Amino acid sequence: MSERRLSVPAIRSSKRSNGDEPLVMVTAYDEPSARFVDAAGVDMILVGDSVGNTVLGFNDTLHVTIEMMVHHTAAVARAQPDALIIGDLPWMSYHVSSTQAVESAAMLIRAGAQAVKLEGGSNRAEAVRAIVDAEIPVMGHIGLTPQSVNAMGGYRVQGKSIEAAEELRAGARALEEAGCFGLVLEGVPEALGAAVTAERSIPTIGIGAGPRTDGQVLVFHDILGLGNRTPAKFVRVYADIGSQITTALQEFCGDVRAGTFPGEDESYATSEKLSEHLEHE
Repeated sequence: MSERRLSVPAIRSSKRSNGDEPLVMVTAYDEPSARFVDAAGVDMILVGDSVGNTVLGFNDTLHVTIEMMVHHTAAVARAQPDALIIGDLPWMSYHVSSTQAVESAAMLIRAGAQAVKLEGGSNRAEAVRAIVDAEIPVMGHIGLTPQSVNAMGGYRVQGKSIEAAEELRAGARALEEAGCFGLVLEGVPEALGAAVTAERSIPTIGIGAGPRTDGQVLVFHDILGLGNRTPAKFVRVYADIGSQITTALQEFCGDVRAGTFPGEDESYATSEKLSEHLEHE
């Protein structure tokens, strides 16, 4: 194991208030993306159910199954990254019973994850306890939880009222008490993200939760400009790789149609003997 990889206990104790550096998490869904992300030096790779939106063409994450997540987690694991791999538990893979939650989590661990993530607050504490009791580390996810898009009435900032903020703070407390080693805070007011971070002894990983969380996570495709939707407010696009891909492919199409590809450099040489044989056939 590389010295760069952070163990779950090391991540659990990583807090900026203790002088620790902010944690970095980025999503990846296959071997190439995991290889690139790991080479950049991230602490954690999230095999997110956002694969439904970014790779599989769905409008939401609700169509993603546990079998799909196993497939993509295994692909990421084949990159053998130094970063800790966290597999996302998709919708309806942990909602029915604690037994179902443990079985689903075990599938992701067997596929190559070292931990799992699930969405929800106090209502998911029982599932978290069951998974942790099975000695599988769990990261929580509260605030804007995409699996609850229909119940929330869309992708809306959460915790804006006093009542909603207090419910979210209670959910964070319940998840920590249930055994989560960290929390993703998504789509909440900056001050609420800071308050939850200060109140909890486990690290918070923000995505649209302001700069005062213990770490940040973004989606691979959003960072690189590979999405087909307008990025969310909390996204910073660091490169327009999408346009570069299109340009490269257009050049390939042009070379093929002009007869300039393949050239000598892309062709295998033919021996004189074989050439003579073929010419006389």
